[in-house]
Amino acid sequence: MIQQLSWKVGGQQGEGIESTGEIFSIALNRLGYYLYGYRHFSSRIKGGHTNNKIRVSTKQVRAVADDLDILVAFDQETIDVNYKELHDKGIIIADSKFKPENPEDSKAALYSVAFTEMASDLGTSLMKNMVAVGATCAVLNLDIDLFEEVVEEIFGRKGETVVKKNMEAIKAGYDFMKNELGEQVGSMELEKADGQKRMFMIGNDAIALGALSAGVRLMAAYPITPASEIMEYLIKKLPAVGGTVIQTEDEIAAATMSIGANYGGVRAFTASAGPGLSLMMEAIGLSGMTETPLVVVDTQRGGPSTGLPTKQEQSDLMAMIYGTHGEIPKIVIAPSTVQEAFYDTVEAFNLAEEYQCPVIVLSDLQLSLGKQTVEPLDFSKVEIRRGKLIKDESKLDELDSKTYFKRYEVTDDGVSPRVIPGMKNGIHHVTGVEHDETGKPSEAATNRKSQMDKRMRKLENIPFANPVHTNAPHEQADLLLIGFNSTRGVIEEAMGRLEADGIKVNHAHIRLIHPFPTNELLPLIESAKNVAVVENNATGQLGKIIKMNVGHGNKINNIVKYDGNPFLPHEIHTECKELF
Repeated sequence: MIQQLSWKVGGQQGEGIESTGEIFSIALNRLGYYLYGYRHFSSRIKGGHTNNKIRVSTKQVRAVADDLDILVAFDQETIDVNYKELHDKGIIIADSKFKPENPEDSKAALYSVAFTEMASDLGTSLMKNMVAVGATCAVLNLDIDLFEEVVEEIFGRKGETVVKKNMEAIKAGYDFMKNELGEQVGSMELEKADGQKRMFMIGNDAIALGALSAGVRLMAAYPITPASEIMEYLIKKLPAVGGTVIQTEDEIAAATMSIGANYGGVRAFTASAGPGLSLMMEAIGLSGMTETPLVVVDTQRGGPSTGLPTKQEQSDLMAMIYGTHGEIPKIVIAPSTVQEAFYDTVEAFNLAEEYQCPVIVLSDLQLSLGKQTVEPLDFSKVEIRRGKLIKDESKLDELDSKTYFKRYEVTDDGVSPRVIPGMKNGIHHVTGVEHDETGKPSEAATNRKSQMDKRMRKLENIPFANPVHTNAPHEQADLLLIGFNSTRGVIEEAMGRLEADGIKVNHAHIRLIHPFPTNELLPLIESAKNVAVVENNATGQLGKIIKMNVGHGNKINNIVKYDGNPFLPHEIHTECKELF
């Protein structure tokens, strides 16, 4: 028996590759296994190679595996592109329709199975993915009955006959592969899981659920990969609580509409990717100048321009901190797991209202679209804090109705009182130009300095819990590994391998990007002989930010990857060993 399995299914986009992985992984999740999935797909509706690599384990996993145990191929391209990931005892299960060929240098065993033919015999070739799932079950010695509940959920609305036919397709694949394997049936049987019930979700769903739990009632956005699933989730869920999703004509409208809703007292937000964030920059500046709460989700992808819209990258870091013209207070949060994506999104709305400034929740494609096992969320941890928002009109009664409300009053903490439009004695100006305490335009030098200082004071004491996730078992480390967003899992695996090599390693994962947690990171850097910053971009943006805020540039080494693929554990392990 084995403790973990790496399984991949591939073919042409649009022929059921995603649903094959979905059905396989949901069933295993319900048995209590931990899973981590990553989809490679093309930036088009149909056609082009796509694959879904799923790691199954009896223990928590948060990274793509280095190698591959089983490759399920619906075309020859899948074999040609992916076979080198297979280890010597790996298995290829391929559709006999395309007459699969095993490359000369492949040591994996090739099994040709009539996916399409068997499915067609049962009524439709569309069920070939079910035949493939059944064939996989034979290798793993899995009881195919456990798939019945999943098939019922997915195809039940199409009728009992469709459910029955899909189960027959799974059985056909299982029986054929069992006969082909002979004594090798169950050759990759997994150790029994703990049977615990856990969620299985992508980061975007966690972000959307976090927004819903935080009291959001409006999302204004324009569809874009890899952020669209946030819209799709909330389109279904928000109406049940009196909210709505509005698809705007562009990202400029999405940001300004969100600002308007927040100004009116409704928690609202928008989500996009790099190109959309570029269009939102002026509006983000408007949020900072008018001190109107605004939450923006940026799901990073390959750039620049259209770039690699369906591939992994972490190159928006500098833009999210410095992209707006002028200087405004801004908070940038970077969750590293699906669980954190939920809790950090809730906190983003609290911080936006408490500090009356834009808050950016920074994700990346791997975190946003990678599906992984999630421990049950604790909704008792969710709280809604609205800061200095005055909701009781009686508190304004003592004000003179002939004078304007000091919406931008200069305060010690930089946060001014805020009212909902229409409140008695709460009238004030709102403008994107510099203004005095009541909001009236003012170009006076003393006023400009006073208002700028007030706004920037907001960043002096942001109460963000655990701004740096640390795993630091050594007081004096040979190496400190640093990352952000989805690289956490792969760094943790590489750390374990380096420790096995006798290298003392600490790990720091940055969760609050701006304002930068210098005090939390500085001791870890000072106590390490070497520092390696792991990030998916070409210029080492996080490394540069660390040098700006912490120093010790002579210690900092960059480990970068920007080919559109996520890091694998062996890549970080290898590059780190070269430092010694």
